[in-house]
Amino acid sequence: MIADKVFLEIFNNRIQATVEEMANVVLRTGFTAFVKETGDFGTYLLSSSGETFGSPLETGYNLSLGIPAAATIQSINDWQEGDIVICNDPYATQGMVTHLPDMHLIKPFFHEGRIIAFGMCFVHSSDVGGKVPGSVSPSAYDIHMEGIRIAPIKLYEAGVLNETVQRLFLDNSRIPEQNLGDLRALMAALNRGEQRMGELIARYGAERIEQGIEELLEYAELKARAIVSDIQDGTYEFWDYLEKGPGGYPIRLRCSMTINKSDIYLDFNGSDPQVRASFNIPTHNQQGHYMLVPALIRYFRTLDPTIPWNSGMIRLVRNYAPPASILNPEPMAAVGARAATFIRLMDVITGALSKAQGSKVPAAGAGQACIVMMAMTDANDGKKKVGVIQPICGGSGARPMKDGIDGMDFAVGHLRNIPAETVEAEMPVMIEHYGLRPDSAGAGTFRGGSGIELRVRIRTPDTVMTARNMERMEFQPWGRLGGGVGTHGEAILNVGLDTEEQLGRIDELLLQPGDTVTFLSQGGGGYGDPIERDVQLVLKDVRSGLVSTHQALERYGVVIRNLALDEEQTRIERAKREQEKQDFNYGHTREKYETLWTDEMQLALVNSLSNYPLALRDYLKRRTMNAAEHRFVGNASLTPLDIPVMMEELRQQIGLQ
Repeated sequence: MIADKVFLEIFNNRIQATVEEMANVVLRTGFTAFVKETGDFGTYLLSSSGETFGSPLETGYNLSLGIPAAATIQSINDWQEGDIVICNDPYATQGMVTHLPDMHLIKPFFHEGRIIAFGMCFVHSSDVGGKVPGSVSPSAYDIHMEGIRIAPIKLYEAGVLNETVQRLFLDNSRIPEQNLGDLRALMAALNRGEQRMGELIARYGAERIEQGIEELLEYAELKARAIVSDIQDGTYEFWDYLEKGPGGYPIRLRCSMTINKSDIYLDFNGSDPQVRASFNIPTHNQQGHYMLVPALIRYFRTLDPTIPWNSGMIRLVRNYAPPASILNPEPMAAVGARAATFIRLMDVITGALSKAQGSKVPAAGAGQACIVMMAMTDANDGKKKVGVIQPICGGSGARPMKDGIDGMDFAVGHLRNIPAETVEAEMPVMIEHYGLRPDSAGAGTFRGGSGIELRVRIRTPDTVMTARNMERMEFQPWGRLGGGVGTHGEAILNVGLDTEEQLGRIDELLLQPGDTVTFLSQGGGGYGDPIERDVQLVLKDVRSGLVSTHQALERYGVVIRNLALDEEQTRIERAKREQEKQDFNYGHTREKYETLWTDEMQLALVNSLSNYPLALRDYLKRRTMNAAEHRFVGNASLTPLDIPVMMEELRQQIGLQ
């Protein structure tokens, strides 16, 4: 029971103000564009046991509720005042960190010799070494290819800098000066958080603050449970895909979400095994892990904006991901591009929620946060440069009562764009075009958000471009209740020239002066029958350049000539249209793929793979899928029972026991 609700409200506001202030310190003093412009960093307050009781909403990364920090905190057995621990190793931290570029600092906040709370910050470093500039390559197949790993160790001990540890980190990155600047920004934020917590302790006393921390977590839990209690009990299944995993086959993420009174259980059985690529998420099967629950916490906050933004919200969530699966890989799997998986997982949980609460959940958004990075030697000053050009997102899914948001997906709404002027000032490139992509949004009574178009011109020889987390290049964002799919993404080299080339997904691309790369990101899925869309809204979209007159006719049955509405022809055209209102519209590419690879067939594949050593699973998956598709093309009948037989035959062919 909460004894003093007035104090709790005051305390909640003070805590929220503290983490927002910490975040603004990082934003204003960080060095890299990915920090000071994009805002890919986080500032948090943790209880003495490691639960997140303070997290920013306005600035930085705001989805880290459920950070499993306890193992890292407990790994340091001699905390002292003035200590700051540094770490970025997903395996040594038991999933607190999920890929190497996320450099974390943790500082204990003492009072009279006792730890009252911890401050924690991270920045997504623009480079921590590894095989490619930016450190994240989808094709990396173990973590050693992705950069320097630092298990929890004291960067400062009792206020004294360990220069060896600092030098070890900086010497193993391509941008030591920028990384040092970002580290100092984090330390300044931790000091500010310590100062503000000290002021609260001085005013209310340590015991009252500790009680307030627990009550704040309990209050968030109670409010989240009230929301879940309104969902009908049952099990809701959904799955979606990452594209072109090893061998070119999609990687499936599958979830059975069970609602039981006010509890949620997420069962990820049926998701693919860990892959020989960097899409794995090292959750270590931690309960309510922050990479698994963001769709839930955003749902809670949408329905109840007053709910405190802390880890109490996920106390009611339990989850299971099988060992050696893409959501619970064995060491030392590569994990650098885990953001692509995390974003698709949000679509999976959103889809399951849609089955449970169809009138409250949007269609699928763009489903990517493509981080475009470049590395080159600037011909003007001879300096090596590594930096982010832009995080390329896309439109959000249409909502049950409103259009999607243009140019930004709900899944990655914390990311800010980088102004073209800033990019051109810091990197020798030219931004030739940056705007919304016409005809990209899924049609519907409420349309999806429009995608983005970005064209970059190269000015320096031997420029290396990486573009991680490119997804939805084939499988489109799905629409809901008759809504259309969003347009898939594209990347094009030298558009409009004789050397034009469709690039598909980019891993590492060597470019020369005069080359251009154009990115076309996805639009969000639509919601509801497009024929029921207000014709004036269609006219407005045409006049704004978001929808062409051709697509206004094809998708919405609206006739527009010379930017004016032809009401009579629109009435005639719409009267001819009949559309079956599908619960989910997945698009032709996915529907074709699932003609053979039904849920039952894919479950048979995953279950069969579990009978073999981890070292064989990726190989056997590729070979079995290839053999099944050849047989299917030959019109042979296939059932789930054929899969284990085919797999064992392939295993025997390589002569291993």
